[in-house]
Amino acid sequence: MAKYRQESHLRSILKGISWRFVATTDTVLVVLLITCLTGSCSLENAIKIGAAEFFIKLIVYYVHERFWQRALNDGVVTPKETLAKTVTWRIIATSMTFVISGTVLEAFDEIALYIALTETITKFILYYFHERIWIKIPLGRIRNLFINKTKD
Repeated sequence: MAKYRQESHLRSILKGISWRFVATTDTVLVVLLITCLTGSCSLENAIKIGAAEFFIKLIVYYVHERFWQRALNDGVVTPKETLAKTVTWRIIATSMTFVISGTVLEAFDEIALYIALTETITKFILYYFHERIWIKIPLGRIRNLFINKTKD
């Protein structure tokens, strides 16, 4: 049986950055959709919410990722475990989206709630597949890529 190797901090950071690009794009589109449907369309607010989420959630994502690294220590990550990780992240991230949206829009009303609830659906699906894709990238592959590039 192969010995379990934990993901490196670099891998967690890169994984977090790749997720934030996917998630921030989704957030900006969701905010535009919801605000336009409610008659208060604002690209500026969508970008503000997306930018705030990018930086704040990148840090929280990293902590969440490292926690799950400790929890999933048997070396095999099943789809059921990915689903559990997805659910915990959605609870944290959706709550944060509601707070960030309400703060930027200066109202913790149904618009902020609709944004958070809509992104729950879109990001649940996106996050699950993001996780499954990263599971397919062998541990050490990213680290070796950087090491080989610095030697050239």
